[in-house]
Amino acid sequence: MGKRLVDPSVNLFYPAPVALVTCSKDGEDPNIITIAWTGMLSSEPPTVGIAIRPGRYSHGLVSFSREFGVNFPKAEDIEKVDFCGVASGKKVNKFEKCGFTPFEGVRIRTPLIQECPVNLECIVIDAINLGSHTLFIGEMVAAHVETGLWKGETFQAMEANPLVYLPSTAQYVSLGNIIGRYSLSRGRL
Repeated sequence: MGKRLVDPSVNLFYPAPVALVTCSKDGEDPNIITIAWTGMLSSEPPTVGIAIRPGRYSHGLVSFSREFGVNFPKAEDIEKVDFCGVASGKKVNKFEKCGFTPFEGVRIRTPLIQECPVNLECIVIDAINLGSHTLFIGEMVAAHVETGLWKGETFQAMEANPLVYLPSTAQYVSLGNIIGRYSLSRGRL
């Protein structure tokens, strides 16, 4: 099978996790922005990265407050998730419009989203201008997970019905079947 050489600016990473990032500034309504440019950057300390375009309303809120919440939505909330990515928080209160319930974290002032099964509280430790986006690096200082998503001491991520994004086709996708586990090839190859 041949390969096609393509422009590196074509986004070929797939899938990308979909996160609802919450951010706020004293005296203003908290905001929600849908982010697919996100991920774990380090385990110790637990560090998360989110990339936001400088022109977005949320960029200014995170820059000012130096904190953010990462809330992982369920696939069934796709319309609300999409709305939070296309509407501007300057013009609409997304918590109210989407019917999301804010709840207080334990380490940050920015509210989190009750309807999301996983919520991370992050404090910005660095911000790097990468061109079209700023990478905000946040140390995860607290995490909240629905109690029903645990089997003993193991988090059952698939039970959360996670939503992912395919950038090249602008499609949201729910995850399918589990087909293996880490180190399934050990001793086989």
